[in-house]
Amino acid sequence: MSTRGEKHFEDTDVQTRFDFKKEQKSAFEAEKGLTAETVRVISEDKGEPEWMLERRLRALKQFQKMPMPSGWPGQPDLSEVDVNAIIPYIRPDVETRGGVRDWRDLPDDIKDTFDKLGIPEAEKNALSGVGAQYESEIVYQNMREQWEEKGVIFMDMDKAVRDHPDIVEEYFMTKCVPPSDNKFAALHGAIWSGGSFVYVPEGVTVDMPVQAYFRMNSAGMGQFEHTLIVAEKNSEVHYIEGCSAPKYAVFNLHSGCVEVFVKEGAHVQYSTVQNWSKNTYNLNTKRALVDKGGRMEWISGSMGSKVTMLYPATILKGRGASDNHITIAFASEGQNIDTGAKVYHNAPETKSTIVSKSISRKGGRTNYRGLVRISNGATDSSCSVECDALMFDNDSLSDTMPHIEINENRVDVAHEATVGKIGDEDVFYLQSRGLDDDEAKQLIVSGFIEPITKELPIEYAVELNRLVELEMEGSLG
Repeated sequence: MSTRGEKHFEDTDVQTRFDFKKEQKSAFEAEKGLTAETVRVISEDKGEPEWMLERRLRALKQFQKMPMPSGWPGQPDLSEVDVNAIIPYIRPDVETRGGVRDWRDLPDDIKDTFDKLGIPEAEKNALSGVGAQYESEIVYQNMREQWEEKGVIFMDMDKAVRDHPDIVEEYFMTKCVPPSDNKFAALHGAIWSGGSFVYVPEGVTVDMPVQAYFRMNSAGMGQFEHTLIVAEKNSEVHYIEGCSAPKYAVFNLHSGCVEVFVKEGAHVQYSTVQNWSKNTYNLNTKRALVDKGGRMEWISGSMGSKVTMLYPATILKGRGASDNHITIAFASEGQNIDTGAKVYHNAPETKSTIVSKSISRKGGRTNYRGLVRISNGATDSSCSVECDALMFDNDSLSDTMPHIEINENRVDVAHEATVGKIGDEDVFYLQSRGLDDDEAKQLIVSGFIEPITKELPIEYAVELNRLVELEMEGSLG
């Protein structure tokens, strides 16, 4: 990886990288609240075409007529979420719209933020491209020339709206996540800003991951980045997303949207390590459409937020398409991490696997909420669901709420769920090998989440393990 004398990404101090904040500086800041005028102001500041403004205004109307989610068994409390109390759009004080291509061209405070997060070092050692968002817009964007020469496009969404309107207009919140899907998808459609656009031409394999990192710095704001990935026939790409925010006394809202289109024979892996602070409500909508023989993989690590509701969904619409979901959720005191997966088998010989791992301590609550639907005609399809929960004490909670609909006879479906506490015998054995109590528990947890960390590049596997360690120590959030 890095050469002698360089500082390894995995050697940086994780707590120092996340537990800091900068003085708020902005070039433009929208008023609090959500009105048609707010939407028009955001669109005008971005210089968007009329068709995007029209989509924003339609989404706003959809949001206004939809109720808040309610009546779900064990649903997290969303009563504090008031969109009229947040700042929906903050343009950072950066001269170059759409992001610079050299970290040295950023203002010192923003550059220092991403230096502490380790993003430039990760780009140097392990990535084919990086996008970095600060507040509501991308401030840094770069892609290695070897991939640009093959026609790979990796840019911020705002620039993609202007430079590739034919592709964006076709795919943006039309076929995958329409604003009518849920209230927060509609909110996102009205005031989205920033995010990543990835396009991989037919037959191209991007063998180094691309990464986008989303950082909220200001108190009381909302971040609504949009990620759109189109992988053409027989192409391959791995997209990594990182997220974080500092601690504040008021709530922040993160409501991103991800749309992935996996064409015939293509393969997309989407990995995310989210470390929001305990004042953040993390309410995302993520979905993939997979054509014949295509393969989609979701690898998710979620922790730090006050409330997370995250259920990546995949629609397997082509014969032989496959999907793999792997999730780790960590909840400590005052946290409710509600995660899961949705898979729709709409074609024959489709296959899906869901593995959910959750850890709860100090009264935290984790929940697996899943949906598997096998449609009539999806013969010879198979699905396996495995949910494992690890609890530290009697005050913590963990629930498994699977929902499985089978409308075809010739299929293979399995579901398994386990809940357990860290065993005293296991801790005693490790202590007998020279570890103290905390070290023993951390080693047990590391083994518990190993099916997830082994799917990540080594830098991010180390990152996830250290974030979990810091959560166990109570050092984050």
